[in-house]
Amino acid sequence: MPVEAHAPSEHAWYEGMVRALRRAGIGEPAIAIDLDRLEANAAALARAVPPPRRLRLVQKSLPSLALLRHVAPRMGVHGLMVFHRPFLNHYAAWAPEFDLLLGKPMPVAAAWTFYERFRPHDDFDPGQRLRWLVDTETRLAQYRDLARTRGLQMTVSIEIDIGLCRGGVREPAALEPLLAMIAAHPQQLRWGGFMGYDSFAVQAPPWTTPQRAVDEANARYRAFIVWSRGRFPQLWHDALCFNGAGSPTLTLHGADTPLNDLSAGSALVKPTDFDVPSLAALQPAALIVTPVLKVQKQLEIPFISAFSRHAGRWLPGRGQSVFVYGGRMMARPVWPPGLRTNPLYGLSSNQQLMNLPSSVPVVPDDMVLWRPTQSEAVLLQHGDLLGVRRGEVVARFAVDPG
Repeated sequence: MPVEAHAPSEHAWYEGMVRALRRAGIGEPAIAIDLDRLEANAAALARAVPPPRRLRLVQKSLPSLALLRHVAPRMGVHGLMVFHRPFLNHYAAWAPEFDLLLGKPMPVAAAWTFYERFRPHDDFDPGQRLRWLVDTETRLAQYRDLARTRGLQMTVSIEIDIGLCRGGVREPAALEPLLAMIAAHPQQLRWGGFMGYDSFAVQAPPWTTPQRAVDEANARYRAFIVWSRGRFPQLWHDALCFNGAGSPTLTLHGADTPLNDLSAGSALVKPTDFDVPSLAALQPAALIVTPVLKVQKQLEIPFISAFSRHAGRWLPGRGQSVFVYGGRMMARPVWPPGLRTNPLYGLSSNQQLMNLPSSVPVVPDDMVLWRPTQSEAVLLQHGDLLGVRRGEVVARFAVDPG
């Protein structure tokens, strides 16, 4: 893995985070979140949403109810996008202040399990506050039958393909059988709107641009809205949710966007996969920290020990080796400077060998830092998320069960 390139100005941030974690007595892998950076990112994202549109936070990218409750009020957020059935039950039970939208179509068995485990309470009505997602007539019919069997009404949004091959209904006219089924079964089904994901637009090839790709996706989205309103006006209501965007493209939606509900999540902590021009104003806020267990003041690889000891003298940045607590991270090593994996020695989830330049002072119990490549899986891997502010660990945010 190549050495992570970062500006010298980030060195002070890494050093400050290490000092804070050392003072807190952290002795195993953990994830630290700089609360000042997190809150600054939250403010920047909230400002980027063109009014009167709403911002919806993506729960899989910030999988901690406590952390979401820390940032949501600062952003005026009342909606979450959820992708995993156990998290859905958790939020319906314990976070009734949020409106919930499924981020992917769920098997009907998962929907059935949700209702089996949901205990009705006055603060959360699934029929009004939960939008399931469907992509085909078959899945919608399954949900209709589930609703009929259980004697309930399900609000369903429809996934649409806005030209980025993400799945969903491909053309406006193909909505006909789905919206007709909803109209024919008002006791079981209520239309919740559309969802069209456009974050792949930032991967636009050289002959176009991310902004142009978003504009083209919005034109397709607008066509779905116009067609459905003209063909099924009886299904329209004020609570329809036209959701889209995503962290990389949220800032590319202007005042003319057809969306009234824009999603983002990972941008709040900005993992390395989100180092894109559209998020240049945001700062990385999350780091993985893990202690150094052992230090070898030379490079030594089994079976080629003699060669590797000498090679370490002339291989750039591989003059010494350290074994760290854990490993095989979905992350890029960033601290100390020059920290890197060794492709000959390989990776380990238990205690991974890393190389450092000989000039870098390191002893056992020092800490190394990694920037996550993503947040949605990584933030669940190391227990409570540690909130750091001004050189101190000031909060612990439990991750969601599931």
